Amino acid sequence: MSTPEPLADDQIAEHLAALPGWERDGDAITRTFKHSYHETVHLAMYVAAKAREVGHHPDIHITWQRIRFAITTHDAGHRITEADFALARHIDAIAVGHGAEPV
Repeated sequence: MSTPEPLADDQIAEHLAALPGWERDGDAITRTFKHSYHETVHLAMYVAAKAREVGHHPDIHITWQRIRFAITTHDAGHRITEADFALARHIDAIAVGHGAEPV
């Protein structure tokens, strides 16, 4: 398996413009959703299942009625790649399906 290529800053900005709600935080992209505490835990489990399926895993932070996803590509030296944006689109779809609201 080849190592993913990190994206240039202008490519990252272009991808972020196409994914409302996602923001760059250093060498990661992040997004926070709100829902009840137990539903954020359920959402984390569904995202974890998708992450296992696609072989790319976000950092997941759960606090009271909030869930934050941070995505970077570890195999690319903790840099942002196309794989991060593909996973972000999956997370958006899963979150909408679970009734989570963007923060």
